[in-house]
Amino acid sequence: MSTPPLAFENVPLGAADGATVTFAVAARETVSVVGNSASGIRILGPLAMGLTDPAGGRVTVFDTEPTSLPRRALLAYRRRVGYLPAGDGLLQNLTLGQNVALPLRFGSDLATNEIESRLTILLAAAGLAAAGHLRPAQATVEQRRRATLARALAFDPKLVILEEPFVGLTEPGARHILDAARGGDVEGGSRRTVVTLGPNLPSWVVRRFDRRFRMAAGVLEETDQ
Repeated sequence: MSTPPLAFENVPLGAADGATVTFAVAARETVSVVGNSASGIRILGPLAMGLTDPAGGRVTVFDTEPTSLPRRALLAYRRRVGYLPAGDGLLQNLTLGQNVALPLRFGSDLATNEIESRLTILLAAAGLAAAGHLRPAQATVEQRRRATLARALAFDPKLVILEEPFVGLTEPGARHILDAARGGDVEGGSRRTVVTLGPNLPSWVVRRFDRRFRMAAGVLEETDQ
């Protein structure tokens, strides 16, 4: 049996009775976790990225505990995980294209022409080929969200974690974000493992998920809704 790309083992997330969360996401699986701001959902992404130490238990990504890694190894590890935080986090003094290229310019040894070629592909895949010159303030909510996802996919990660990915998006926009994150379909599921975290799951993307969970007061339960 293969090691799951993401696993939480007995991790406390604020349940009133001290209960802990245990769940794993299989390779090429698309999973959603829905919960409000008081549910404990907001800590899942930072835990998976090694930005926060778990209060107990273990969080493993590709069978590695992120917070146990030295800084250089942690940076390399993060290339395998695409992280789309809530909001957009784009630098306002850069264009959308320049924002997308940031990980490649500062996190790789690619030559300038290689970065430009990769950037062209990323912008086209995000539907931003004609909008890469815009600054965030000039772009729509959907364009900014697409740019942030393109930046998260810069290194073609195997695991993608999306926080509130569908907020403010139209139906076509939500479908595009999810399909781009999944990276297409292959035998056994999507090309990438995808986990979305947010307050709700739009009805028009529900069927694209293999499993769905609801979190409330630090307790995680699987649901068919």
